[in-house]
Amino acid sequence: MLYHFLTYLDRVYDIPGFGVFRYISFRSGAAAVTALIIAFWLGPKIIRKLKERQIGEAAKLEAPKTHLSKAGTPTMGGLIVLLSIVVPALLWADVGNMYVALILFVTVALGAVGFLDDYLKVVKKKPKGLIGRYKILGQVFVGLVLGSVIYFYPELFDETLIPVSSKTTVPFFKNLEFDLGVFYIPMVIFIITATSNGVNLTDGLDGLAIGTVGIVGATIAVIAYISGHIELSQYLTIPFLRGNGELVVFCAALVGAALGFLWFNSYPAQVFMGDTGSLALGGVIGAMCVLIKKELLLPTLGGIFLMENLSVIIQRAYFKYTKNKYGEGRRIFKMAPIHHHFELLGWPEPKIVTRFYIVAILFMILSLATFKVR
Repeated sequence: MLYHFLTYLDRVYDIPGFGVFRYISFRSGAAAVTALIIAFWLGPKIIRKLKERQIGEAAKLEAPKTHLSKAGTPTMGGLIVLLSIVVPALLWADVGNMYVALILFVTVALGAVGFLDDYLKVVKKKPKGLIGRYKILGQVFVGLVLGSVIYFYPELFDETLIPVSSKTTVPFFKNLEFDLGVFYIPMVIFIITATSNGVNLTDGLDGLAIGTVGIVGATIAVIAYISGHIELSQYLTIPFLRGNGELVVFCAALVGAALGFLWFNSYPAQVFMGDTGSLALGGVIGAMCVLIKKELLLPTLGGIFLMENLSVIIQRAYFKYTKNKYGEGRRIFKMAPIHHHFELLGWPEPKIVTRFYIVAILFMILSLATFKVR
């Protein structure tokens, strides 16, 4: 909104210096700083309100016993993150851009699903919160809307998207694209559901999920800028997506919000983001990969989230298999998700988080390397 107002003033009155507001690089920096300021300003206020209303995290049975001391820590802090993302995006991004409109829809819709889940758990005291199938239904709905708009109405973005609406680029291979055809929408639904749950599972240690999301968000910002730049996209032989560069502004807001929330969420955490934040941020990561046509890059780009998801799947599958075969369930990991496994090995929580950050950065480097190693 502020972007439209300032560019209007520049166009009508030709005010010296106002032309800078047209540049994505300037608006991205402004969005990141705005998000950081909002997070720092809102954080203490929301944390205080959560404490006053006694909206705290319940003790988790599926976590190591050391986590019992975290019971009562304010949760639903995802409100800080979401407001710190949405407000700067509305101010500095072109909200008339379809890419921006869709990513804001995903953020708000999955944030609402996560908020309802947290509300039922910590306010209404329902141990399971939102019933699992309803949570999945919300994720499926968001994926269905996103996939359907891209598949059936590519002209809403730009005519350049029409020939590649259901295609995705293949990492490490030059000029190789894969057309998913009628399977495109189911694939989008799967991505949104998987990434949303992946970040949710990762959100088990202080600062782990939000820091990793910030690293991934910064990587996606670089890719979105390249995809929306005609010369850079042609040089790297990837599809040029006109208007895709506006997603850089959103990503910058995401990174700023992540840094701001990490201030309060780092060990020992003053607040947890809960499903309000984790479901929305996971969905955003998946949706961004869909919008920049890098769906197949997600396993490396979101490698940490994939590790967390796989550790749970492998643990449960092996436990059921051994129980059926030997009469008792056996484990591969001491506890899943995998960050709890390292806790039970004796690693201090801050060390685990820092090492996961390092792995996330390595995944970031690998993801960016796929554009040159082609």
